[in-house]
Amino acid sequence: MSSLSSPLKPVTGGGPKVLAGGRVSRVDELRAQPRKPGEASFFYADHHFQYDAVKVLPGEYFVANDDVLIMTVLGSCIAACIWDGKARLGGMNHFMLPEGDDGSGRYGSYAMELLLNEMMKMGARRETMQAKVFGGGAVMAGFTTMNVGERNTKFVLDYLATERIPVVSQDVLDIHPRKVCFFPVTGKALVKRLAHAHPEALVVEERKGNAATVAKSTAGGSVDLF
Repeated sequence: MSSLSSPLKPVTGGGPKVLAGGRVSRVDELRAQPRKPGEASFFYADHHFQYDAVKVLPGEYFVANDDVLIMTVLGSCIAACIWDGKARLGGMNHFMLPEGDDGSGRYGSYAMELLLNEMMKMGARRETMQAKVFGGGAVMAGFTTMNVGERNTKFVLDYLATERIPVVSQDVLDIHPRKVCFFPVTGKALVKRLAHAHPEALVVEERKGNAATVAKSTAGGSVDLF
């Protein structure tokens, strides 16, 4: 895994892009590095947060211990963000269904093992891990009877309970797609609820109040909207 934690100096003129705080973007360097099977490899400079970022696609994961932003977009899929505050590293996966037999990160049973094992290889310990869980939305009208989002949500919460990894915050179910941003060093997570495919549910939302509620947490920081 690359490290962005070495001293960085601002560059002027036609040199590399300088991010907030004088950090130099290393997107090109990150793109050039070899990646493990299933490891996310879509790197870009995030202009909103002024961070080098990696997008985790369905079936992928990413673990880091440096100043890189890990991002994904979810519908009925689940992203588990796991953080070890003592080791100061974290990771995210993105799975589509609870279980499958092809050894793919598209399935939660394999995606969770892949993420946890990679974190422990980098120095994390299971007993100091915390989780934040996102996704599981019924985002497509007409597909709610399949309960994919509910099944995914139940799977990941049961899995984490079995592994005794506390879920300190979550933003799951409902009908909204979500954009999730995770900072692996600090464990901070941000979520944005996106437009959904259920216009008939707007009346229900208005009765409930603001649908974009902030998920509460105990230790490990909150989940904030952005």
